[in-house]
Amino acid sequence: MSERVIPLIDQRHLAPKSVPVLTTALPKLQVLGQVQDRLNRPLRDLRISVTDRCNFRCSYCMPKEVFDSNYTYLPQTALLSFEEITRLARLFVVQGVRKIRLTGGEPLLRKNIEVLIEQLAQLRTPDGVPLDLTLTTNGSLLKRKAQALKDAGLQRITVSLDGLDDAVFKRMNDVDFPVADVLEGLEAAQAVGLGPIKVNMVVKRGTNDDQILPMARHFLGSGMVLRFIEYMDVGATNGWRMDEVLPSAEVVQHLQTQLPLVPLEASAAGETAQRWGYANAQGQHDHALGEIGVISSVTQAFCGDCNRARLSTEGQLYLCLFASQGHDLRSLLRTGASDELIQASISGIWAQRDDRYSQLRSQLPPATSENPAATTAPRRVEMSYIGG
Repeated sequence: MSERVIPLIDQRHLAPKSVPVLTTALPKLQVLGQVQDRLNRPLRDLRISVTDRCNFRCSYCMPKEVFDSNYTYLPQTALLSFEEITRLARLFVVQGVRKIRLTGGEPLLRKNIEVLIEQLAQLRTPDGVPLDLTLTTNGSLLKRKAQALKDAGLQRITVSLDGLDDAVFKRMNDVDFPVADVLEGLEAAQAVGLGPIKVNMVVKRGTNDDQILPMARHFLGSGMVLRFIEYMDVGATNGWRMDEVLPSAEVVQHLQTQLPLVPLEASAAGETAQRWGYANAQGQHDHALGEIGVISSVTQAFCGDCNRARLSTEGQLYLCLFASQGHDLRSLLRTGASDELIQASISGIWAQRDDRYSQLRSQLPPATSENPAATTAPRRVEMSYIGG
């Protein structure tokens, strides 16, 4: 067996792109709403990382070989304050953002995260509609925090769960955390009304693919939506190889051997998951049984209608999950830039966007154990830094 090579690259220290300072006269803060990138994709979804820390060491995100006891996290002063995050979020909403997802690291590790949620929950679109405010978590602190999150104004939650078998799950999170605690967190979130709940399972061939059917059976009829995600080549530290990717088409085929499925329409423009509903005896979707989703980020690129921007915990704006460089918004915030200047800068950055890494991936040399992706592809930001 060949040894796994993990390059030690700290993406945080790559020089960010400076945000151009506009010198022309700027109008008063206005509702843009229709800002589009070079591929005519609107800006609708903002994902905000609130911490670079996590209490799990999942091999596909924060492997222990890199994120060990000697790893240096960002200092508190480097992180955007809640007020800075809320200010930027308001300016993104003016430009068309309708959904905000808080991520990490593990966002529930950010002290007083409920305060930020309360601030964001007060934002409104230009026509007065509340935002779709959600959060992605590993579920380890969810049982304790569910009620406070709901009370603060969080609407929905997504929980990462890579298997039901305790041994498999502990091997995946690599910190010996029991699956029972995550399941209790899911129950607590559902009880307080944080829903509909989505459960994300990253599938690695040969690692946890035997958990596909047990997971599907467990969440069948639960009111929660289980989604299977192809193992992605995000960042440079997870030792990604194409031969560890289990295509979503195979996941669906595997499920259909035991659980009949029918395809469903996308729930919204830019939706990353393909939806499949559990079928009844007549071959129709049985809403009581629910649905599953598959996110085919490797085998079926969905760049064409991607409407997501990502804000790192220290204020770098990334235009793609696979980006190699961010745009520095924190410096604008901390050097006294006006809302109008920041708004115009965000608009200008998005207007120049042409990112479509997943569509271009096929042109890169294949990644295998003898030819790791990290040695052939451009350096990319880590998922733990900008969230999934």
